[in-house]
Amino acid sequence: MKKLVPHIRIENCKEEVEYYQQVFGGEIKNTQLADGIDMFKGHEGKYIHAELHINEDCIIYLADVFGDKFPKDSNILLGPDLESEEEITAIYNKLAEEGKVKMELQDTFWGAKHVL
Repeated sequence: MKKLVPHIRIENCKEEVEYYQQVFGGEIKNTQLADGIDMFKGHEGKYIHAELHINEDCIIYLADVFGDKFPKDSNILLGPDLESEEEITAIYNKLAEEGKVKMELQDTFWGAKHVL
């Protein structure tokens, strides 16, 4: 594993990422809107992904909340940045043994393996 990456799910992501940029500095990169993606129909204008690159060692990933709001204190996800598909599969299988899988490990439209 290279590192754990924080993913923050918040309402009004566009405004929030701009606020954090004013506070911490850095550059907003790789924003992607829900527009035109079938699984996000009805959420046009919301961010499904945004990155605030504060410096080369500190990047915060953010996205809007979709559907039901997260329960209190559950809006931060830690995503492991893993070395290989084998490592991804092995860690997923270990966590899935006793964890609650909300979305199976799968290839995504943005070109990565993803799970919830």
